[in-house]
Amino acid sequence: MSYVPPTLSVLTRNKDFRHLFAADLIGLGADWFVMIPLLSLLPQLTGSGTWGALVLAADTGVIALLLPYTGTVADRLDRRKIMIAANLAMAVCTLALLLVRTAATAWLAVAAIAVVAVAKAFFVPAASAGLPNVVDAEDLPAANALSGSAWGTMLVVGASLGGVASSITGPYPCFAFASALLLLAAFQGWRIRRPLQAGPPVDGKAGVGEALRYIRSHPRVASLVTVKCAVGLGNGVLATFPLLAAVLGAGPLGLGLLFAARGLGALIGPLVLRRVLSHRAWILPGLAVSMAVYGLAYLGVSVASWFPLALAGVVVAHLAGGGNWMMSNYQLQAEVPDALRGRVFATDVMLATLAVSVSQLAVGAFIDRVDPRPLVAISGAVTLVYAIGWALVTRRGAARAPELSS
Repeated sequence: MSYVPPTLSVLTRNKDFRHLFAADLIGLGADWFVMIPLLSLLPQLTGSGTWGALVLAADTGVIALLLPYTGTVADRLDRRKIMIAANLAMAVCTLALLLVRTAATAWLAVAAIAVVAVAKAFFVPAASAGLPNVVDAEDLPAANALSGSAWGTMLVVGASLGGVASSITGPYPCFAFASALLLLAAFQGWRIRRPLQAGPPVDGKAGVGEALRYIRSHPRVASLVTVKCAVGLGNGVLATFPLLAAVLGAGPLGLGLLFAARGLGALIGPLVLRRVLSHRAWILPGLAVSMAVYGLAYLGVSVASWFPLALAGVVVAHLAGGGNWMMSNYQLQAEVPDALRGRVFATDVMLATLAVSVSQLAVGAFIDRVDPRPLVAISGAVTLVYAIGWALVTRRGAARAPELSS
């Protein structure tokens, strides 16, 4: 009998988790098969990096604005049906990108991505809140490690293949292929049979305010829902990737490699740092260290003059960022009641995506006037400063209210 690593065994033993994981994996791959060709196409059509920054900001900003509502929906309605409907909607809206052919139609790219983001805003809290209900308690760390690595896996595959395919066939076949992938993701969600709710949906009058009151009364949970903002505030660096690749002499292929390096780090981070999950006392310090490593790595990227060295720095940064996301998700799933989990996760992702949007808009405002390397350095420094401040505030809060962190 062949040996199956413990982290992977949950996939072989649990078909419902396997279908949930596949739906997430395929949908994420489709996302990057859209984004990489689109980020290469827009500067060619418009001669500006601003449109790419607007697309990235629309992707995250719309999600952030809707999450207070969609998190409530994830606690009120069948989470499986929400996921299926969201993937179907994304499949249809992605086809609108086929109309982006000139500088005058660049706005359609922003509009289409914004509508796709609406669907993603429904998918994310439903999938995150439903995960603990499709696995046994002892399998939750492994399931989180795999789910955390899924994003990185498909960023590596989607970014790499998206960059190669766009270079060979152009962006438009990539958009059509992404739409087909989203239909397949919807089919995988349909195959899930275990309920994604622990009990009946919550009362229709319950809203996000209940979740906010819960977060305020639990300092450890408050720490966990603010930790992703550090990496979010540094994520404006993504808007510099097209120009950074050009400055370092790597061109369009280099853009795909930068996103692939980001994905490789996010893939291995959750797997490397999974051990932290078995030591509860390590999680908050681990979160602080991972934020700081992200910031320091991008400070290194900003001074790199050799493209492979910049790629290595991006891998290290997102190894830390991927581990950070996985650790905070796991602890929230373990501590937050199922009836509140959709809304708490919505608040968590809302804060992170707002931070991302602010960062990308700020970088986008300067991207055409400033060398990309100082912008990379500023993004890294912002994350590092946030990490230090978060660690100090979290330590002080834990000292004041030890009984709430038990």
